[in-house]
Amino acid sequence: MSIGDRDPTIRPSPDALLERVRSETRGRLKIFLGAAPGVGKTYEMLVSGHAKIADGVDVVIGVVETHGRKETQALLAGYEIIPRVVIDYKGRSLDEMDIDAILARKPDLVLVDELAHTNAEGSRHPKRYLDVKELLDRGIDVYSTLNIQHVESLNDVVSQITRVRVRETVPDSVIDLADDIEIIDLTPDDLIKRLHDGKVYMPGTAARALTNYFTPGNLTALRELALRKTAQRVDDQLLTHMQANAISGPWAASDRVLVSIDHQPRSTALVRYASRMASRLRSPWAAVYVETNHAVRLTEAQADSVAATLRLAEQLGGEAVTLPGRECSEELLRYAAANNVTHIVVGAPGKTSWWKWWERAEADTLIRQAGEISVHVISGSERDSKTAPSGVRSAPPARSLDLRAYALATVYVAVALLVGVVLDQVLDVRNLALVFLMSVLTSAVLHGLRPALYSSLLGALAFNFFFLPPRYTLTISDPESVLALFFFLGVAIIASNLTATVQRQAAAARRRARTTEDLYLFSKKLAGTGTLDDVLWATAFQLASMLKVRAVLLLPEQGTIAVKAGYPPDDTLDDADIAAARWAWEHNHAAGRGADTLPGAKRLYVPLRTGRAAVGVIGLDSDRRDGPLLTPEQQRLLDALADQAALAIERIQLVADVDRAKLAAEADRLRSALLTSISHDLKTPLAAILGAAGTLRDYLDSMTPDDRLDLLATVVDESERLHRFIANLLDMTRLESGAMEPNATPHFVGDIAGGALRRGAKILAHHKTEMTVASDLPMVRVDAVLLEQVLFNLLDNAAKYSPENSTITITGWANAYNVFVQVSDDGQGIPPADLERIFDSFYRVRKGDQVRAGTGLGLSICRGFVEAMGGTISAENRSDRRGARFTVQLPIANDIPKLDDLK
Repeated sequence: MSIGDRDPTIRPSPDALLERVRSETRGRLKIFLGAAPGVGKTYEMLVSGHAKIADGVDVVIGVVETHGRKETQALLAGYEIIPRVVIDYKGRSLDEMDIDAILARKPDLVLVDELAHTNAEGSRHPKRYLDVKELLDRGIDVYSTLNIQHVESLNDVVSQITRVRVRETVPDSVIDLADDIEIIDLTPDDLIKRLHDGKVYMPGTAARALTNYFTPGNLTALRELALRKTAQRVDDQLLTHMQANAISGPWAASDRVLVSIDHQPRSTALVRYASRMASRLRSPWAAVYVETNHAVRLTEAQADSVAATLRLAEQLGGEAVTLPGRECSEELLRYAAANNVTHIVVGAPGKTSWWKWWERAEADTLIRQAGEISVHVISGSERDSKTAPSGVRSAPPARSLDLRAYALATVYVAVALLVGVVLDQVLDVRNLALVFLMSVLTSAVLHGLRPALYSSLLGALAFNFFFLPPRYTLTISDPESVLALFFFLGVAIIASNLTATVQRQAAAARRRARTTEDLYLFSKKLAGTGTLDDVLWATAFQLASMLKVRAVLLLPEQGTIAVKAGYPPDDTLDDADIAAARWAWEHNHAAGRGADTLPGAKRLYVPLRTGRAAVGVIGLDSDRRDGPLLTPEQQRLLDALADQAALAIERIQLVADVDRAKLAAEADRLRSALLTSISHDLKTPLAAILGAAGTLRDYLDSMTPDDRLDLLATVVDESERLHRFIANLLDMTRLESGAMEPNATPHFVGDIAGGALRRGAKILAHHKTEMTVASDLPMVRVDAVLLEQVLFNLLDNAAKYSPENSTITITGWANAYNVFVQVSDDGQGIPPADLERIFDSFYRVRKGDQVRAGTGLGLSICRGFVEAMGGTISAENRSDRRGARFTVQLPIANDIPKLDDLK
């Protein structure tokens, strides 16, 4: 079979087949990828679209940005362009792609420029790539453009190269979603020439770009990133194609490195060599350990060496893979063919033991059968092959002589002897050996190799003594009987060995399955926890139950480290334990009992490590007071549990950091808004008061009485405005501090609404007011002062945003459970984007120059007061005409006795 043919012995990959089905049920995505702006991505996308139109494909333009380039603008001719939707954002009109219009039009192909674009607030999706994903899910093909600096995984690299941080990014999963990536490549010199010619930016902008961003070095580095990202995606597509079609590799379109490891010390040197080779080739690599039948006979130290080598491979950036199999070379070649591996690294054959002289070395088998795969045979100097010591001494595995197993083996032979005595009357003596062979197999299955060997020897002696002539002696007279005895003994030993091996493998498989299930349940539990305490308690319990120890978890706190959880609960540590725990945290290394550092501590302390740093410390203890705590197998299990716990703790801490950052940003926003409000809203009335008072002082005698009254009215009006502003600040302070305690008593809403109208008569002087409140409304239990302030603020807000001589209406009604009070105006209404934020502190809707300024606190205070009295407040635009309306909902006071009941 030639390379590239479908291999009937290889089953197609289910993941690859699933990916193929997925791609066939959605639209196709093609990305035109460039290294920098101006390379011609949009131009090439439009040219490709014209080619599709010529082929009879229904193509429309969803959004294309020409940036004033004449050549690009000319290519729009001949396209159907879907009109963009206009979104009002903070007083500005922004054009965005109309995804609903495209879905209604249902074209075969839509062109969507600038995949990383951030949509205006109020759009269906915050990012344009989410719009594209929806189009793809609806079966519409998409052409789009993207610059390499917008790829999320390369954001830090691009920032380091260009010294410019790109804020708009696209997740790598979107790149992986692309069915085709076309690289639009332009040499740095050609791109710089286009800048000089004014084909990318305007002259002033182009000059700054040439100085800061479009330097030859930057463009060369970005060009390499674009080419490598495209090559990586194409390589992934090639591998998926090969796996879906069961094609045996390699197809050497790109390099992949595989290194074979075992329990030998040289394996670490092989891993480091493979890492260096992959780095030179800029290719992915994997360290593979094939778990054959011999793996069950590995000592704890050898098994620990395998685990440490796989861990080293992951630390060096490789993939750690464990494969079960019968022959190492066979499994390696099968994995290499399935994953398009082009280089295999193996260790050179060492000295062969006399009992393995007939076995061919792994390297020889690979060289003979690798075909087009390059095999690198490395000596692997053991001098430099030691992994970093863990710093923890291992407890020897418990080994005890199980006398019960040997006693039961004796019983099995005795039973076989009794059965043989009965069958001796009807069977030939040589057939009786099968009865004793059954006792040997029973011992091997139930008790292992050594009791089975004991059973073999005991059965041979019993068979000789009781059944071979001359009977009841150990002497054998018949040569055929001698051969029969020796063959029986040989078959018994071989059968017991094979059976015991199978039994060990089955026991190891059960242990692995149980451990894997426990780790899976533990990871599932951690994934479902949302608080740090839950993670810590789950971790402590899992450590204690799986390792059969007592566990405590310590986390850093105010410059030191403190106990946060334990199982069984325990928070007492002596000075030696505190010193060991602190040393383990600070040095990211084990300390305490059984370790090389501070071994006098009661517990063993192991750091919880992540890729960034140590996030905490695990303390372990047991009832056994002498010697190391853990066997090598338990240490490997501890590493797995600690890694999962560390990641979960880091996840919780990162979420907390994000929340703190959001709170800090909100505090900064409020502080900035407060300073702006004070600087403007406090200064404006003070300036008016000072101006009016100064004019009265300097020109009092020369002024007419009407002018004096006007200036005095200005002083009074601005003083009242200043008083309202300070009162709002004090009310907001009371709300934020939680000191607001309403004095709730039964009241009629109509009385309170009338008081608010009388109080606001001056600010409503240029408006018409109407109040329609039924006289038979139920009473509500509210604080009359607070509710009047709420209605006054709503009336003040309506007066600000309504034209003069318009009508402001107060309406009241009730249902079975609540009383409603509504304030409506005839103003411009509330922009849809502001409806969700209109009750936020210091948030002000944009308004015209003729509208007097506000503090942005009035509506926020309304919400706080209403909620403090057990009600709700909402805002909406009027449906019958232009304007806004605010509705206050208050629960009916059912505990108020009726007048008839009091008589």
